[in-house]
Amino acid sequence: MPFIYRNLSLAAHDRDEALPALLAAKLSVPLTHVHDVRILRKAIDARKKPHIKMVYTLSFSADDTIRMRLESDPAVEWREDKPSPAPVQIQSFKRIVIVGSGPAGLFTALRLAEYGLTATIVERGEPVEQRALSVQRFWNEGVLNLESNVQFGEGGAGTFSDGKLTCRSKDPLMSWVLEQLAVFGAQPEVRYLAKPHIGTDRLRTVISAIRRKLLERGFSVRFGCRMTNMSINDGRITAVTLNDVDEIPCDHLILASGHSARDTYELLERRNVPLLRKPFAMGLRVEHPQELINRIQYGSPKQPGLPAADYAVAWNNHSTGRSAYSFCMCPGGVVVGGASEEGGVVTNGMSGQLRNSPYANSALVVNVREEDFDGLGPLAGVRLQRKWEQRAYELGGGGYRAPAQSLLDFLRLPGKGAARTSYRPGICETELDSVLPSFIIDTLREGIADFGRKLKGFVTAEATLVGIESRTSSPVRIPRDSNFESIGVKGLYPAGEGAGYAGGIMSSAVDGARIADTIAERLRQPVPPG
Repeated sequence: MPFIYRNLSLAAHDRDEALPALLAAKLSVPLTHVHDVRILRKAIDARKKPHIKMVYTLSFSADDTIRMRLESDPAVEWREDKPSPAPVQIQSFKRIVIVGSGPAGLFTALRLAEYGLTATIVERGEPVEQRALSVQRFWNEGVLNLESNVQFGEGGAGTFSDGKLTCRSKDPLMSWVLEQLAVFGAQPEVRYLAKPHIGTDRLRTVISAIRRKLLERGFSVRFGCRMTNMSINDGRITAVTLNDVDEIPCDHLILASGHSARDTYELLERRNVPLLRKPFAMGLRVEHPQELINRIQYGSPKQPGLPAADYAVAWNNHSTGRSAYSFCMCPGGVVVGGASEEGGVVTNGMSGQLRNSPYANSALVVNVREEDFDGLGPLAGVRLQRKWEQRAYELGGGGYRAPAQSLLDFLRLPGKGAARTSYRPGICETELDSVLPSFIIDTLREGIADFGRKLKGFVTAEATLVGIESRTSSPVRIPRDSNFESIGVKGLYPAGEGAGYAGGIMSSAVDGARIADTIAERLRQPVPPG
């Protein structure tokens, strides 16, 4: 059984290899008496700038000669290692279909594979290798592939992002997901970093490796296939139709289509699958020089041993109940177009594994309530998103160029700043007052002023705002019961962000894995007679 030691700190420029000797010194034992030292958690302590520390939680084993003393040491914990039992292998002729190959869909599949089950994965977009080419063409030439873009295709929307692996959930499956990512090619440190990320470049290789493993395990992956209908008999799913012509039988349908598959929501509404409106957020994306953010957070523009600095800010207007906050912050990244429909502009942030771009960017968004939606019905939030995406397209002058404005100009402050940004396919400098509803613009102005007080230097002529950020989360929820099934259709399992039950790579992956566990448990139970 391992011992646990918390709050061991090193200077940021020190190497992790120094940890065993430091641990032995803290315990006042010879280095030869501690073994198997492993990092369980590694975080940055930047409270005393510029003297930044790395803080660790370690596990280790010890010789019998010092074990009894360590067990009574208040600075040391111990815990019993309980290896997870291997999943029970299940034989079943039930037909499982997974619609969508983002994190929810892929990790549903990986978890099913551990039970010896297989499924057909249906993806409207392209394999990640071809999808990357389509996305690059959009960024370079403004030519949008409606079926394979930043939102649609193998890997889901998170493929062209920072690849953050953080989540508030304490679900034990979190560790399983991180382990799977590391096994398939993510950096080993994602297992223990307090703020792990993969990066869009590394994430693409991970996704390819997962696909190859699933194919080896007997899964079928069908690209370029959009679900255009469902067969529902006696309240139960029986088949799905692909591209209007190809019907495949289905006993269990995991719907992991993502938060931007608006045509899928429309199909569900036509088939009377229960849907609910859901609040979300919209705003703008702000971009700063990364060295400026480093200076704000670390006390200097560059610090050996430290990653590109990030930030998280929030402000609440108590009189209106509106909040402005940062979302999807991308250190050392770029701002990119994320449109999936003709005539609409959508912004997104993206970073590579090294986060070595000279820019830092983040969405700054405001909560949108149901009373703000356009009209009635469960898809009113979708209509609101589309309306303002089209408005941004108009203000950008077409070609998916984004409207942009210097931060100082937006705040109506002196000190003219030019709008400079990494955004592709390009920008059109203009006033942003009419690019979003007035309640969002007004709340952003107030919120950014507060952010500038919290982060000295944040409000600067070097910062640019680009619009709009509209796909923060799904504006729709597909209600489900305690077994993760749709409350209206048996055998239909809404999963991940598109179902309104997750927000990011990790929570979506965990949601998919939990659904797989539920299906596996059902399939291993004997069917009652009659």
